[in-house]
Amino acid sequence: MKKTLLLATLVAGLTPYAAADTGDELVAARAAWRQKDAATLARTVEATRSDTLAAYPRYWQALLALENGDDAPARAFLAAEPASTLTERLTGEWLKRLGKDNDWTAFAREIRRVPADERDTETACYATLAELKAGQKAQPDADLLDNLKLPDGCNALLNEAARQGTLSADEVRSRVRSLVAINYVTVARGLASAAGLSEEFFTPGSNEAAVIAVVRQGKSDLTGAAAELTRLAPSLTAEQSAFGWGQLALLAARKQDAGNALVWFSRALPSELTPEQWEWWARAALRAEDWNTVLAVTSKMPAKLAAKGAWRYWRARAELAQGQRAQGQARLAQLSSEHNYYGILARETLGSSVSAPPSPLSASDADIARAGAEPAVRRASLLFDYAREKGEPALLEEGRREWRWAMRGKDDKALIAAAEYGRARGYYDMAIYSAERTRNQHNFGLRFLTPYRDATRRYAAQLEVDPAWIYGLMRQESRFVTVARSGVGAQGLMQLMPATARWVAAKVGMDSFDVNDVDTNIHLGTWYLRHVLDTTGHPVLATAGYNAGPGRARAWRDSRPLEGAIYAETIPFTETRDYVQKVMANAVEYAAQSGEGETSLSARMGTIAAK
Repeated sequence: MKKTLLLATLVAGLTPYAAADTGDELVAARAAWRQKDAATLARTVEATRSDTLAAYPRYWQALLALENGDDAPARAFLAAEPASTLTERLTGEWLKRLGKDNDWTAFAREIRRVPADERDTETACYATLAELKAGQKAQPDADLLDNLKLPDGCNALLNEAARQGTLSADEVRSRVRSLVAINYVTVARGLASAAGLSEEFFTPGSNEAAVIAVVRQGKSDLTGAAAELTRLAPSLTAEQSAFGWGQLALLAARKQDAGNALVWFSRALPSELTPEQWEWWARAALRAEDWNTVLAVTSKMPAKLAAKGAWRYWRARAELAQGQRAQGQARLAQLSSEHNYYGILARETLGSSVSAPPSPLSASDADIARAGAEPAVRRASLLFDYAREKGEPALLEEGRREWRWAMRGKDDKALIAAAEYGRARGYYDMAIYSAERTRNQHNFGLRFLTPYRDATRRYAAQLEVDPAWIYGLMRQESRFVTVARSGVGAQGLMQLMPATARWVAAKVGMDSFDVNDVDTNIHLGTWYLRHVLDTTGHPVLATAGYNAGPGRARAWRDSRPLEGAIYAETIPFTETRDYVQKVMANAVEYAAQSGEGETSLSARMGTIAAK
């Protein structure tokens, strides 16, 4: 108790408000930038010049000037400000502007400000493009060819590489086919033109056009598309035919038609498959419980893909199923040290379960006070407090950027100190962020915080819902940020859509409510989770249904009983697949921490009944 009081006193003493600070001025400055109102923005710059967050209005002013072709404010800002997330972001925006304007002399001068390992994807692409333009033999990152949805700078780089012959004609053909298949026609035309292949792809009646037409037909009529591709086969090159089969196989796998997917993937060329196709080939084999194919695919897929936890785990499972016990157990043993969904499954497959780790890493009061006194953490704190006070979620993200920037390069002890500071101030998402970044020593109590315990346990008991599951879901939905708001409008701790919240409120007899109120949000969210569980009959289905809708969750079942982990792995929506896996793994960690509930992830995943 004495330590808690001392910590509270230290944290209170670090409150970062300065006399002239006002959240209203900051909100007004951001709004002026968004509305391109230079006059109002200039006034807020003057009004906040001595504030703790004075850099923000000047940063937005420099961004607006860059959009208007004036880089003088950016130069002045970068000359005056110490290194921070704002200087880094402004430099990145400036570099992208220079790249778009083809000002390679200025680009070469300014890119020196950003170390290679701190450049975002587009800035890195412009850096390589600048080298190509300067006559250097620069090679685009091989990963770019696997990513069809690239920013403008990366598409410009690939076009220049195609023009100079750095990309081969076959590489260009493969990418153009894939781009047209997903309707990125403008980008595809640019790349084909750069390589001199426009006529080959965009002449009506050409073989390439015919294959793309088949792929598009497959989106609504797989059977008819397969018949048409078979009919066209004698007139197609091996690459064209293989592309068509690979695309139809991907469509079939995502529709959970494992039978056709496996046949059609076998007709594709492995060297031409995208990472997405490799993964869905493995998922189709899993869905069919064809362990021989699971092993073959996970053994042959590119090394970067094969290194992912998912495919290390399922390859090990396939090895065990095929009698390769030594190899499977060795692979599982290596994976079992990781603190995530697949690491837990690996440990359980080897015969052990999750338990609360001993001797969590802790921080002294002095360490915590030192963490809170860092300039970037103090700015983050002020932004978080303003976000709460003004109901401005946009300021939350600004604060998160400050916090994440402050955590770079910290050792385990400093990360735990920052996590403790965040927990004490109620910045639960950032406390978790810092605690998750430790490498050798950990504190799982900070990784799996349990705020709002009274309300959570009360509604869990009333509605007979596992509290560890509620916490697992809440952690994934909002990281315990009460004013969290998603891009589609979901709100609060349990991320309820407005229509869902109104429907549930009517069911429980609430005439009026505030969805961001902690007690109300937990009440409504837990009631809805119970409802989805009742309509789906299984926690894994209910978790998927909470994210994507109960109807979809039920539709994703198979015609026979399916292992829960296989069901989850073959969910067609990437977001929902990741969500289900993380929520269920979270629930196991919370159960282990509390000593209540099921601590086996395999048991929680269970078996999904047939349709």
